[in-house]
Amino acid sequence: ELEERLVEWIVVQCGPDVGRPDRGRLGFQVWLKNGVILSKLVNSLYPDGSKPVKVPENPPSMVFKQMEQVAQFLKAAEDYGVTKTDMFQTVDLFEGKDLAAVQRTLMALGSLAVTKNDGHYRGDPNWFMKKAQEHKREFTESQLQEGKHVIGLQMGSNRGASQAGMTGYGRPRQIISYSGLIVILSTHGRGHKQLAELECPTDV
Repeated sequence: ELEERLVEWIVVQCGPDVGRPDRGRLGFQVWLKNGVILSKLVNSLYPDGSKPVKVPENPPSMVFKQMEQVAQFLKAAEDYGVTKTDMFQTVDLFEGKDLAAVQRTLMALGSLAVTKNDGHYRGDPNWFMKKAQEHKREFTESQLQEGKHVIGLQMGSNRGASQAGMTGYGRPRQIISYSGLIVILSTHGRGHKQLAELECPTDV
């Protein structure tokens, strides 16, 4: 289904001259393998006079020329805004190692085209999800300084802190009441360690 949607978009975006892939598992790969259709696709997202990829009149037949054409598409797609994490490697397409990665790159390219909404996208906008718009917050210099001050105070409040006097897990504390005084003891090994003395009313 995803492959069919991408084929529909490429045909609408580039025009019927690009044809359609043969049916079968390798049809999509063979259709895009020489890089020409991919180059036409990314070029169609730019205005006339500023096409990023040079497309040869005759499709390249030599392997290194085909791979070079695919590499030019990848460079143009990255310049258009596709992130490196969404980018396939040339061998993914050329050797059919990861066609899912190829589809991911094309989906990202289509999503960017729909999001930009600059008049160059052709096809159904619902074929792709719009990319989330990034909202950057601007902070004044005084706000930044205030933030540093707060962090400094938080760090300062933790200085000198230790676990001294704390009882370990499972060690019970004993509370012994004397006349007018409460002594809190912690059982530690064979002995007792006095933790605190609290004044209290004599009737406790």
